[in-house]
Amino acid sequence: MQLINLRMNFYSILITWYQKNMRVLPWRNTNDPYPIWLSEIILQQTRVQQGLPYYESFLKQFPKVSDLARASQDEVLKLWEGLGYYSRARNLHEAAKYIHEELNDVFPGDYKSLLTLKGVGPYTAAAVASFAFGEQIAVVDGNVYRVLARIFGLEMDISSSKAHNYFQNIAQNLLEEGEDPALFNQAIMDFGAMQCTPKNPLCETCPFEAQCVAKADNKINILPVKLSKTKVIDRYFDYIITQDTDQKYVVNQRLTSGIWQNLFEFPLIENAVKLPLETVEEQIKLEYTTYDIQQLFAFDSEYQVHKLSHQRLYIRFWKLEVGDNLKGYDKDCLLNFAYPIVLVNFIQKNWLKI
Repeated sequence: MQLINLRMNFYSILITWYQKNMRVLPWRNTNDPYPIWLSEIILQQTRVQQGLPYYESFLKQFPKVSDLARASQDEVLKLWEGLGYYSRARNLHEAAKYIHEELNDVFPGDYKSLLTLKGVGPYTAAAVASFAFGEQIAVVDGNVYRVLARIFGLEMDISSSKAHNYFQNIAQNLLEEGEDPALFNQAIMDFGAMQCTPKNPLCETCPFEAQCVAKADNKINILPVKLSKTKVIDRYFDYIITQDTDQKYVVNQRLTSGIWQNLFEFPLIENAVKLPLETVEEQIKLEYTTYDIQQLFAFDSEYQVHKLSHQRLYIRFWKLEVGDNLKGYDKDCLLNFAYPIVLVNFIQKNWLKI
């Protein structure tokens, strides 16, 4: 009964809150599906504050989907540099080419059709369908899981196979109490991002405080329930800044699937376990045994840690000078490639040393 009773006024309470507290975001000023889709792809796994400059840069360089489609993948990856989860950029580019080449620059106009685009899942399809085309379909993301789980006291594990449809049905019922799907979806996402936050939610000023089950049952820090945890693996990367006799440097494109696919990097030795500095030094010498090694040293003796969602990368950089011509790139060319952010930071910090 509590769910039914609250359902009757959830929409109006939420929209009243939103009209007073909404975030002013540029993609909310249009119903053009291209910038809406672009913003949603960028904001996957990314905070608004971090993603906004990338959104602006992409629109400036690629104002239309056809401009994005005609760009090279290297151009797209370079503009994406530092944002992480680079598969988003590759999928973004592939979807743009499909829209340009197969659909004559016309975006799919409904939820089911949007799902055919590479990199577009149920949440993104619902967001674009409701924001651009007014389709009556609710979005379900981390914010929505949290808001619904807490207010209604829903203890289903959000990582389970049944969770999405379960929460989708509840959100859909709440959405249909009102008339504006875009308004509702924007409001519930903002509410989760600003009011009902993962840590330290603003319960004292919450318009749902009196009805919130999590508040009443002291389960704010328990809900939503997420039981499964991604196993984190450790990898040890030793990058070798190789300088040849012509003062040129070796840079390779990472073509294997997995992290940083199609980004560029320096020659790499990877180990599954941490080895002593001296052992890695011997590995490098063996790797370059046919070259005239003139100098080899590590910039730092210890690894720096770079955390990904499912991996911990321990990264260290070496400088290797050889008396051979390796047909590499001039130093000034190094900045033209798209790198993982950890390499970008290293290059910028050590520009004079390399």
